[in-house]
Amino acid sequence: MSEEAKMQQFMERINRGERIEATDWMPDEYRHLVLKQIHMHGISEVMGAYPEKEWVPKAPTLRRKLAIMAKVQDEVGHGQLLLRVAEDIAAPWGKVRDDMIEDLFVNKVKFHNVFHMEARTWADAGLIGWLVDGSAIITQVSLLGSSYGPYARVLKRIAAEESFHMQHGESICLALANGTPAQKEMLQDALNRWWESLMFFFGPPLMSSAAQKMMDYRIRTKTNEQLRQKFLTRYVPRIRALGLEIPDPALRYDEEKKVWSYTQPDWEKFYHIVKHNAGPKSQERLALRKQAHEGQRWVREAMSRTREKEKDLAVV
Repeated sequence: MSEEAKMQQFMERINRGERIEATDWMPDEYRHLVLKQIHMHGISEVMGAYPEKEWVPKAPTLRRKLAIMAKVQDEVGHGQLLLRVAEDIAAPWGKVRDDMIEDLFVNKVKFHNVFHMEARTWADAGLIGWLVDGSAIITQVSLLGSSYGPYARVLKRIAAEESFHMQHGESICLALANGTPAQKEMLQDALNRWWESLMFFFGPPLMSSAAQKMMDYRIRTKTNEQLRQKFLTRYVPRIRALGLEIPDPALRYDEEKKVWSYTQPDWEKFYHIVKHNAGPKSQERLALRKQAHEGQRWVREAMSRTREKEKDLAVV
């Protein structure tokens, strides 16, 4: 069968809503785009553990400490699950998880913009759980309809666990909003600092050619702006219900058009942060990730040797 005929059959499957599996034929462009999406997502889950990891030893109570520690472990676990899925689609190129982690240290893969930012106070830890993870859930739920089957399936578990993370963050924010004036002020300050990052979370309204291709292949099913509008509809009333002021005087909901208008974030600033790892915490967190990766190398090598011995024994 010609490549043109294969491509036609492939797109017919996509348009019928069928799922593509790792062992199925797929065009190289599709494979590259799926790998790019899952690789970045997996790395972002790992790096997303670091802002809250900073608050494990500083959590205000033992219960809060145990809860945020469990959340950090979940995030790293999500990263490993996603990178395992990425390994399968990268198999024709011989790329494995170690390679994908090490791509981070040589700037071959980016991690999500919000995880370059500071978590200055305990209120930041709460907002990350409530609003950043809330944003992640909106994105991940939309990806449950992805045409790449293994990605859609692993996201069922991840999205379910993220809902617990969101509730954990919401619990912290509720406690602060109903606490002392100083605690409520701390929460408002955190929201003031994180709002622009939250608006940037979903990416620019004008999507790149690669992002549009992902839509054509149904790797993604929603545009950046559709996701951002859903976030605003869901969370603006909840934020205001806590007595907090959203730091955007231009934020308005048009009842006739059923759309939110808002102040555009500084796209150039955020693009620079992500492209050059130039955020307030980018280099520090990259250094910590590299230290952990190198420090655990002997464990990975020992496990690999054990697996090889088990294979030899099975053959004998």
